[in-house]
Amino acid sequence: MTGHGVETGEWPPHGREVMPWRQERRGGSREDRTLAEVTTSVPPFIAELDYAVPADLTGLSERALVALGAMDGEAAHQPAAMARFMIRSESVASSRIERVSASVEDFARALAGQKSNSSAVSMVAASSALSTMIAAAGTNGAITRDDILRAHEALMRDDPSEGPYAGKLRDSQNWIGGSDYSPRTALYAPPDHARVPALLDDLIAFANRDDVPTLVQATIAHAQFESIHPFGDGNGRTGRALIGAILRRRAVTSRTVAPVASGLLARRDEYFDALGSYRRGAVRPLLELMLRSAVVAAEEGRVSVQRIARFPVQWEAQAQVRQGSMAARLVPAFFDNPVMAVAEIERIAGPVSPRLYSAVDRLEQAGVIQEITGRKRDRVWAAVDLMAELDDLDARIAAAMRPR
Repeated sequence: MTGHGVETGEWPPHGREVMPWRQERRGGSREDRTLAEVTTSVPPFIAELDYAVPADLTGLSERALVALGAMDGEAAHQPAAMARFMIRSESVASSRIERVSASVEDFARALAGQKSNSSAVSMVAASSALSTMIAAAGTNGAITRDDILRAHEALMRDDPSEGPYAGKLRDSQNWIGGSDYSPRTALYAPPDHARVPALLDDLIAFANRDDVPTLVQATIAHAQFESIHPFGDGNGRTGRALIGAILRRRAVTSRTVAPVASGLLARRDEYFDALGSYRRGAVRPLLELMLRSAVVAAEEGRVSVQRIARFPVQWEAQAQVRQGSMAARLVPAFFDNPVMAVAEIERIAGPVSPRLYSAVDRLEQAGVIQEITGRKRDRVWAAVDLMAELDDLDARIAAAMRPR
């Protein structure tokens, strides 16, 4: 596709459109109830636009691509557990950007199917959504509207209020910030819902181009998605999943996922300000933040890949596991499935028996695994080091992203 050039540092700003408004959800102030119109944003069509990396960011862009390739290469001979770990790390950070947060223990319980903590359940759903979109991009070599809808469906289907709308484009006006009852004081009012299908298809065309620098493409596609805000809820997490999907489609990553959202989380206010700058026609603030986040996420992600690869040997030594023993069968099982209930353990290691429980107890006493329910029945165990690495990776990225 031949694009129409946009000078470095410039991008068409969003337009504005005044639309009639009638409150559907009763409540709020008198001003909410009597609001008659809303000024919405109208993002430009971008499918054929080009944006060149500013000259002073070229080095950072190249460093980001090298770091992403090195991290992905480090995971080349690792099992699928490695990719799942990185997906969980990225989705947890993406959820925290939206103030959806839970402890590692609650997250582990949600992975095992316990739904007592709604935030933890939502974080697990975010992992499923990210995995869905990235896998499709890698398999098909393209990003489609159906891929995005399926990812959103995976994210929102268990949400108590938004579940009925999971995987469906919005059919009403939404807004960011301000009142819960009207867009009267909103920080941002996305385009009218009638504009969403055409804008989303235009964005997808841009995301499937091969003649745009990859990290520029991922940055702009993400910002455009957030500006369109095509769903009633879950836009931020779905839009950040699009970043990973583009990196997979362009073969920057093929085995794992860079936890870029952890870098954005560390600079959350700057990230949201940069999205606002994009809407005013400035790509650079978000691009620079995205490049910095990609470098740090890839470099620290590579450290985690190296650490995690050593875990099985460390666990065997830690628990003094004998070759051929039941405990020796459980070590790789917990590496591949870091959270398991009795049913999963039995499926992998064989029927429940004194030997099986003795092996579980051996790993638990050695600190390799931890029982996380506190119950005597329907217990669940988690691999301690793998769960701790989720928090440690996030903390290392946050530290590296702090202003110096």
